[in-house]
Amino acid sequence: MTSDADLIKLYSQRILALAADIPRLGRLANPTASVRRRSPLCGSTVTVDVVVKDGRIADFAQEVKACALGQASASVVGAAIMGRTRAEVERARDELAAMLKAGGPPPAPPFDGLAVLLPARDYRNRPASILLALEATAEAMAASEEAA
Repeated sequence: MTSDADLIKLYSQRILALAADIPRLGRLANPTASVRRRSPLCGSTVTVDVVVKDGRIADFAQEVKACALGQASASVVGAAIMGRTRAEVERARDELAAMLKAGGPPPAPPFDGLAVLLPARDYRNRPASILLALEATAEAMAASEEAA
């Protein structure tokens, strides 16, 4: 059973501050692609709109309906995402998954702010929500490239 101290550690002040201030919230009027991802375990959802130009994110918006951990992850992603390539987004997604599920290190810059979510690796039901923003962004970038 999870102790109160463990939950306090998991929902740190930094995580809660990130969750309260998510950059690039909303939807884009004319995205090159949109993807909605949902965690079946908790019901969290993230919808990402992207405009991709010359292989890089030129505009980005996200609609986030997730727990504090998913919101904190979306906050870090929203702050770091502009100008990123699909390879950079996929690398960050894979590094975050490895950090949460396999004890890997935090993602490399510019997504190193996701290290704040390290305590979530001890909770097997949390990674799905935390991964939503990067998964949706990677899928949207792929869809944008396919449509071009």
